[in-house]
Amino acid sequence: MNYDVKDLGLAESGKKRIEWADKDMSVLRLIRERFASEKPLSGVRISACLHVTSETANLMRTLKAGGADVVLCASNPLSTQDSVAASLVKDYNIPVFAIKDEDEETYYRHINAALDHHPKITMDDGADLISTLHAERADQLSEVVGGTEETTTGVIRLKSMAEQGVLHYPIIAVNDAQTKYLFDNRYGTGQSTIDGILRATNILIAGKTFVLSGYGWCGRGIAMRAKGMGANVVIIEADPLRALEAVMDGYRVMPSIEAAMIADIWVTVTGDIHVIDEKHFKVMKDGAIICNSGHFNVEINIPALEAMSESRKEVRDFTEEFLIKDGRRIYLLADGRLVNLAAAEGHPASVMDMSFANQAFSVEHILKEAEKMENTVYPVPAAIDQNIAWLKLDSMNIKIDKLTDEQEKYLHSWEMGT
Repeated sequence: MNYDVKDLGLAESGKKRIEWADKDMSVLRLIRERFASEKPLSGVRISACLHVTSETANLMRTLKAGGADVVLCASNPLSTQDSVAASLVKDYNIPVFAIKDEDEETYYRHINAALDHHPKITMDDGADLISTLHAERADQLSEVVGGTEETTTGVIRLKSMAEQGVLHYPIIAVNDAQTKYLFDNRYGTGQSTIDGILRATNILIAGKTFVLSGYGWCGRGIAMRAKGMGANVVIIEADPLRALEAVMDGYRVMPSIEAAMIADIWVTVTGDIHVIDEKHFKVMKDGAIICNSGHFNVEINIPALEAMSESRKEVRDFTEEFLIKDGRRIYLLADGRLVNLAAAEGHPASVMDMSFANQAFSVEHILKEAEKMENTVYPVPAAIDQNIAWLKLDSMNIKIDKLTDEQEKYLHSWEMGT
C-alpha cells in the first residue's frame, strides 16, 4: 500500500484517539453498521481531501465499511493529526498522504497522490482537490461522477466554477445542510477556535476586546463563546443584514480600521482575502493577537506584516512575535492558518458526527442519482438532513412531539382563518 505519513510508530496512540472520537459519533456508527451490511459503495474509488483528524478517520472507516476503496490526503498543511494518519494506515489499511506542517510542495504532491487513485467520487474540504483535478488533470474528469464539499470557502469556489461553466461534475454542498452549519459551523467552530487561542497563548479572555471579522454561522459561534468567557466582543461586517443581526444580538459593530485600534484579540472567519491588512497593522496596539479560523491563511496579509517588521520569532508553540519597526509587537497564531485545527484538535466529535453523516449519505445519494444530476452545486437533499436530525435526537434519547392530523391539515390549508 502506498502512503506518506510521519511515523507508523504513532499508530497506537492514534487508534486510541479514533476510538475515543467514535464513542461520540453515534449517527455515523449507525450508518457504518448499515453500510457494512448492504455495501452500497462496493468497489467505488473515493479520493478525500479533508482535515486528517480522529473524526475524519471514523468517516473513512464508514466509507470503507460500505465497500469503498478510499484514499485520504490533508486539506490543510497544519491540521493533520500524525498519530491518526499512522493508525489509518497501520490499523485500518487506508492509504493516507498527510504530515502535519508539510510544506506547500508536499501538500500538493499529496493531493496528486490522492488523484492517482483515479476517483469516481471526490470529497473535499476547501476545493483544493477539485481545483487541482480540473486545472492539472483534466484527462481524469470523465472518470468522476460527483463529489462533496465540506466548507463555506469550498462551496463559494465551486459555485463560482459552476457559474462560469467550468465545473465538470455535480457537487453536493455538505456545508449547506442545516445539520452541518447550524452545529458544526456554529458550535464546533465557536468552541474549537477559543480552544486553539487558549492553547497557543494561555491568555485570559475575560475583559479583553475581542474583534471578530465575519458574522456568518462560524462567526456567530465564536462571538457567542467569547462573550460567554467575558470578552467585550466587536463585530466587523460588510453585509448590512449580518451587521444588523450582530447589533441586535448585543455586539458592537464598527469599521475594521476603528476596531484595529482597540483589538486585544482579532479573529478572522470570512473566507476572503486580506481581511487584516497593512493599514490595520499600522494602528494596532502593542501586544495585539491576530489569528484566523477561515479555511485559508490569506485572510491575514502576512507578507505585509513581515515587511513592516524588524524580526519574526516563535515565542510559544503556534505563536509568533512580529516586532514592528516602531517597537510595537503583534502576535500571529498558527501562521494564519486554522487556529482551531493547527493549535488545537478541531471540532468535537459530537458535531462532526452530523457533518460526516451528511458526507456518507451524500456519497450514497450521488451514486444513485448521478445520471440525473447536472454539473452544478446541489444542496443536501432535505430528506437526508431531516433523517440525520432524527437519528441524532434518538441517539441522545430525546423525544419530540408529532403534529396531529388536525394540525397537519391546518398547516396545509388556506380555508381556515381566524
